[in-house]
Amino acid sequence: MKKNLILLLLIILVFSACARSSDWVQFRGEGGRGVSSSRITPPLGLRWKINLQSDGETIRSLNPPVVIGDTIYFGSDDKNFYALDVESGYMRWVFKSGAEINSIPYADKDKVYFGSKDGKLYALSRETGEEVWHFQTRSQINSQVQRYGDYIIFVGDADAIYFLSPDGIEQFRIFNPGWYNYTFLVADDVMYMATGSRVELIGPYDIKKREFLWYLSYNEIDAIWYSFSAVRGDLLFFGTADVYGGMLLGYHAYNRHTGDVVWRQYRDGILNYTRFEDTWNYFLRNIDILDFMAPTVWRDFVIFTGGDCAARAFDVNNGNLRWEKVFDTPVSSPPTIAAGRVYFGLLGDDNIPPQLVCISARDGSLLWQMETEGSILSAPVIAGKRVIFGTDKSVFYVLEQVF
Repeated sequence: MKKNLILLLLIILVFSACARSSDWVQFRGEGGRGVSSSRITPPLGLRWKINLQSDGETIRSLNPPVVIGDTIYFGSDDKNFYALDVESGYMRWVFKSGAEINSIPYADKDKVYFGSKDGKLYALSRETGEEVWHFQTRSQINSQVQRYGDYIIFVGDADAIYFLSPDGIEQFRIFNPGWYNYTFLVADDVMYMATGSRVELIGPYDIKKREFLWYLSYNEIDAIWYSFSAVRGDLLFFGTADVYGGMLLGYHAYNRHTGDVVWRQYRDGILNYTRFEDTWNYFLRNIDILDFMAPTVWRDFVIFTGGDCAARAFDVNNGNLRWEKVFDTPVSSPPTIAAGRVYFGLLGDDNIPPQLVCISARDGSLLWQMETEGSILSAPVIAGKRVIFGTDKSVFYVLEQVF
């Protein structure tokens, strides 16, 4: 009897672990590192895809979904927030907001939260899609939504970083004087990065103590785009971009406790654009993508894609370039890693179609690729045995392992 009980408990634990590994409930996955615990490997086949809009227009944002159990949740440029069955694509429900949705949702056991360009932060019932509450801000909400402890956290463009209770009551806010499309990482009670009283002041903010630990040397970096951050041990990683005729890409590692620079690398962007106007338009295409240039940390590598035609891996400790893989067209999304394989999109051009590619995290070698209808707009979500993403042609894909 005792042996049978132990066996039953082991079975329950195994199935519980499998269920947890199939969920993707927050931006950039657990810990914000863009790494999935899934053991999925290519080749991948199409499970299903749907067209969210029929007008054929190119959109600039379709941010990563969250996945819990058998349901996918995400918002779109068509103003709708969707809940789809992960197996079939069947629409469980759809909620119409007052404007386009360029916010990355967060889901807990009962509710799913997202922001809209109508300035509202919505909390919906996961089961029915009915509105539980909303919170009105003074600006558009183009950020991810994150629950941390007793706070629901999100950012209003050039307005404030808001901290709400789970029932939608404001607890406090941090002034946001001029940052748009803002993303942040929360780890060990610290928000990386928060905004200070002036536009040039950003830095890690201790949520419990309600004070900044240090400020980033904005004038020293002097970039016009700062990516979402990733943390590994004592190190904080992020990417930057500046357009100055060409494109200058920066890759940075800081001591997250002291603000000291550990290493920094710059690369001139490798682009097939010769005119400044084309480079600038390409950059503008990217800045609505909230995870643009977000790093992925895997073993002793920090991997960046997006910004130009290359994927690059740096040594986490000293910043030495470990490998660089150059493609014929620009990269269209940040990476997600599963089982030592890096998945991301390629933009394509008049001669080469957009693609989802898979390369080795160890050496950057190409392992597999697939043409897509439109270019992938954000890092693929890898939940269990499926790879999920949306494209700039408003096509939403769910792929699965073939064998």
